[in-house]
Amino acid sequence: MRHPKAVQAVLDYYPRIYFACHTRHVRDEVTGGELSAHQASILSHLDDVEPTSMSELAEHMGVTLSTMSLSVKRLLAGGYVESERSDADRRVVELRLTAAGVRMKEAQTVLDPARVDAVLGRLSRDERAGAIAGLRLLARASGEQMRAWTRVETPA
Repeated sequence: MRHPKAVQAVLDYYPRIYFACHTRHVRDEVTGGELSAHQASILSHLDDVEPTSMSELAEHMGVTLSTMSLSVKRLLAGGYVESERSDADRRVVELRLTAAGVRMKEAQTVLDPARVDAVLGRLSRDERAGAIAGLRLLARASGEQMRAWTRVETPA
């Protein structure tokens, strides 16, 4: 590892920021209903046009089919997801977002803006500027690295 101290610093600091600021629930501004962060993360993997099979979703999210079925059942009951059997294979359950699911997916953020604002409010103006500059640099490097990984993983 080329930068062990810097790696350890990110591993130490990032979880503190995440746990202080992450979104715990996503509120539906139309109905007032709430989804857990886990339920919202399921919605982020679905589309309103292209179906995703229940088994593909479970595999992608690293859970069993029965666990995913329970989670999806709650989303179905809330009107955020619709399911139907695949025309090609009636054993396959296909999932799509409803209009309410699209609305919730768009409202979802990883970090809660009010919590981020409260944390930033504990810093001086100069400290805030330094923190933002550091995050900007990490975000830029992350984007560059993701593009590099994509070039390596994508066959020519």
